[in-house]
Amino acid sequence: MASRRPDSFDGLGYRGRDDPLYGAGYPVRSAGAPAEPQLHHWVTTPPDIPGSRNLHPGERTPLFDDAPGEIAGSASGWEAPNPGMPPAEQLNRFAGFGVGFVSLFTENVLSHPCIVFRRQCQVNYHARCYHLTPFSAVAVMYSITKAQGVKALWKGMGSTFIVHGVTLGAEGIISEFTPLPRELPHRCSWKQVAGHLLLKGLTAVVALPFYCASLIETVQSEIVRDESSSGLLDCVREGVARLLGVGAPHSRRLLPLRCLLLPTALHAILRYAVATSIQRVVLWLHQRSKKQRAEPSNPLDAYFPELAASWAGSLVADVVLFPLETVLHRLALQGTRTIIDATDGVVAVGNGGSPLVVPVNTQYDGFSDCLHAISRKEGGAGFYRGFGVLVAQYALHGALLAAARTLMRVLLLDAKAS
Repeated sequence: MASRRPDSFDGLGYRGRDDPLYGAGYPVRSAGAPAEPQLHHWVTTPPDIPGSRNLHPGERTPLFDDAPGEIAGSASGWEAPNPGMPPAEQLNRFAGFGVGFVSLFTENVLSHPCIVFRRQCQVNYHARCYHLTPFSAVAVMYSITKAQGVKALWKGMGSTFIVHGVTLGAEGIISEFTPLPRELPHRCSWKQVAGHLLLKGLTAVVALPFYCASLIETVQSEIVRDESSSGLLDCVREGVARLLGVGAPHSRRLLPLRCLLLPTALHAILRYAVATSIQRVVLWLHQRSKKQRAEPSNPLDAYFPELAASWAGSLVADVVLFPLETVLHRLALQGTRTIIDATDGVVAVGNGGSPLVVPVNTQYDGFSDCLHAISRKEGGAGFYRGFGVLVAQYALHGALLAAARTLMRVLLLDAKAS
């Protein structure tokens, strides 16, 4: 068999048909050309790859002689980043994520015991103590936890997440199939604002049956709770049963959902409007004070002001609408045969030291009747039952936000110093 390589091929010096030494003696062969005796005409060599064995005498691979930083740096002046020091933007994002995570965790998990006890105080018209300050409320919460366990104040937390999910899903679906805007632009008309608020009201109306089921789970006493029948999706099942009027029998005092539609939509719209307005005012004041300062601001100022403004907006909205929330909770719980813990802190002697339980047996005819009944029998303070728990809830939230911001600032300073 004839050899396929040129006679002078040595593995190093052969440069292919483009080489002036060999290129003239080896013309290009076409596909339709007749066969020639020299079968080595079309033999070529791979391209000269740095770092490979395809080198010529006197050449060397720069990868083994020069450092990568010297090659790139000599051409463009670029310096390799220090692996021990992350970029500033990465640190800022990490700080913002940390503070945001602390805010969400506090708002949805750590604050849940305060939400549970606040709702119990709002619907317990038998209690003589209104818990208008956080000191008395914390003492009763401690006694309930000591008698029933830690889970007594974290009950119904899964149902609250289900209600949030239903609310977000309903808002997205309604905004897709209707012209109601889900988000407002920076410059919007009154028509867009009205449509956006209407969307918030319709979303609250859709989630109302599930909210009522979640309310029952959060205020129901652990003493009478049946662990075998309780599950994560009980909120969905009870909400559908409340909507269709089927399921477990309720008292005749149970109000139909149509009596709660207008108050629920009003509460959702007012709460969103107040919270958003306060949030924008706080952000505007922050931007105004930031322009007057000549010193550079902390990187956390890009994330923390929005969280602080959201905290302030939620606080003002909950304080202003606390009486309306009390009325809604009493109407939603009426006729459901719910038994709650005694919020006075009275301990039963013959029941193993457990707090007493009381049934919720209100007899309101509607929203206006509930307003007049509370004002007449309990006074103006009756609308603010459990207000001290709300103060404790937002105090805890604000303290953890400030602590997280301080910790992240110290970590950023240490990282920059190193």
